[in-house]
Amino acid sequence: MRNSEKECISIAPPHSSENSSYPTNYSRTNSDSVFGTLPSLNQSQFDIVLRRQRARKEGKPKFTAIPSRFLNLTNDFEFAGWGSISHLTLTPEDIRQGEVELNSFREQRVLGQFTASALAANDILGGVFYTLPSVVAVAGVYSPISLFVAALTLFLWRPVMEEMASALPISGAPYTYLLNVSTKSVALLGAALLLLDFSATAVVSAATAAAYLAGEVSLPFPVYVGAALVFVLFTFVSLSGLRESARVATGILAMHVVIMIMLIVASVIAWGRGGMAQLSSNWSLGHVGMSPSAIARQVFNGVCIGMIGLTGFECAPAYTSKMKQNCYPKVLRNLHLSVLILTSVMMLLVVALLPLDVVESGNNILSLLAQKVAGRWLRIMVVVDAVIVLCAGVLTGILSACELLVKLSCDRVLPRVFLATVPSTGAPYVTVFSFIAFSVLIYASTGATLTVISQMFTMVWLTVMALFPISLIFLRFSRPRLPRASKCSLFVVAGAIGVAVTVAAGNVAIDPTIAGWFCLYLIILLVLFYVSHNKVTMLRWIYWAYDQLPWLHRPRLTKGWGEGLIRRMRNLRRQEICLLVKTDEINNLFNMILYVRHNEETSCLKIVHFHNKDIPSEMEANAKILDEAFPEITVDLMFIEGRFDPKNLTALAHHLKIPRSLMFMNSPGPNFQYPVAEFGTRIISI
Repeated sequence: MRNSEKECISIAPPHSSENSSYPTNYSRTNSDSVFGTLPSLNQSQFDIVLRRQRARKEGKPKFTAIPSRFLNLTNDFEFAGWGSISHLTLTPEDIRQGEVELNSFREQRVLGQFTASALAANDILGGVFYTLPSVVAVAGVYSPISLFVAALTLFLWRPVMEEMASALPISGAPYTYLLNVSTKSVALLGAALLLLDFSATAVVSAATAAAYLAGEVSLPFPVYVGAALVFVLFTFVSLSGLRESARVATGILAMHVVIMIMLIVASVIAWGRGGMAQLSSNWSLGHVGMSPSAIARQVFNGVCIGMIGLTGFECAPAYTSKMKQNCYPKVLRNLHLSVLILTSVMMLLVVALLPLDVVESGNNILSLLAQKVAGRWLRIMVVVDAVIVLCAGVLTGILSACELLVKLSCDRVLPRVFLATVPSTGAPYVTVFSFIAFSVLIYASTGATLTVISQMFTMVWLTVMALFPISLIFLRFSRPRLPRASKCSLFVVAGAIGVAVTVAAGNVAIDPTIAGWFCLYLIILLVLFYVSHNKVTMLRWIYWAYDQLPWLHRPRLTKGWGEGLIRRMRNLRRQEICLLVKTDEINNLFNMILYVRHNEETSCLKIVHFHNKDIPSEMEANAKILDEAFPEITVDLMFIEGRFDPKNLTALAHHLKIPRSLMFMNSPGPNFQYPVAEFGTRIISI
């Protein structure tokens, strides 16, 4: 290349006025310079670094000497064009639109303490109908102890989840937590586990509701048809929108609480009248010929199985951003205390009032209890309550899954069609129908066997719960400066992980087939997510195979495949990514671009710096160096005059037509004055 085609960039960092040791300084700095001699003292004012920059030809690839890996393609497919440097002033229209979108985001926080609690509480409290028979089968007369211990473990998770939500108050957790504190590949593992958990929640709730009803009356259709009807009904409920769905959930929860209180009161009265005879008899039968180690083993097995009664607790973080300020800790408290009281107390009343052989039969235990303590009228109420509350668990799974799938679509893991909404309610109908279809497919793949889904459900739930303390460890290590309202002890974090691992191992020991079903569905989801996220990589491999087979280029049917693949790859890589930067330190800029290259499929990158006419001195020079260092990415530099705040960022996103979910930034410090959730960006570095 001729010298006339090269551009010199001078990087001139000024020295402190206190430094008067020029000869020593220049001897060190210029020893490796392109100049062969040292400058004189009179000529030297500051250090000079010269960098010869390649010529920037608009519309041409950065490099032409390096050949393409594809036989029939030129270098313009492998290498992007040169970047540009521009200055932008946001227009009043951009600012107005930014304010509208920001206000719309703030108005989405519609869920108060009780409505937010109701969405998850119907799932966690409805678990009493399918948890009690499972626990009695392994723990016998010690079931109340096992359920009480299982509920106590949530004291470990509550402070962990509160700290994570105070640092990252965004929906879709723990997927979104992992996305902001680790890599996207790790986050997709969390997304697969979450989707599996929500699907298992919906399937188990629907199938148990149908089975509970079939245990009381003769249905004109099989149980799996009843489960399908439940899915259809709550598909339409979920399409009514989040606010209306929360109201439905609140009404169902109120009914459930009233009926459970009636059952508890009637049982306590019956216990008082009948005395301790039945409890003593059951205790003696369950105690016969058992050693202390066998008793401990029974209690432990009951704790392992009893964890399924806590499912629903992990759903609350999935819609954190929709809750009003300071509601989240109260929601966790409400969920925890209610399940702690309900499951253990109800199990104690069952053991105290029903014969042990009847309890171990596992046929609608609570309806039998209602029949004994109050008669058929209360039994009918309990059955109706069971069906309705379990159906509401389906609603919890659908709404939580919708939040997750929308986030995955915003992050380019799933197609943007998942963001399509019903105009009148704002409900994402494509997401709802897709999740229902996925859940029905899982149910059908097991032969409509509730036992298999229930076994897998426990393992999935424990793995998802383990992601919360793991995310917190990542947060403290990689994002320590991120502001948060609460902070828990590291011993609590380690305790939560230890409990999850121990109980998961206990469940596998009880039935090893659990691990097989769990791994099967998890691997299938991971493969689907990987293929969807790495679309360009997969298409490149397909094109490479096509390129190596010249005989495919001649037939009329296949000769256009290559051009179609190239167009598709270029369209996928055309989505722009924004890096929001504060300083011109090249090591920080380099690491941020490296993150984009490893985690996103794009050839268009914009480095954005907000300023008040105080542009860092080396920003332009370093941007040009980085533009050349990454030949497959066009690195543009944009200077935006104005304050870096949620309103201006939203205005910029509107102006550039780039979603805020594709704008990345460094971790804010403890004195950062704006809520992280209002930016809607991803945090990718310390």
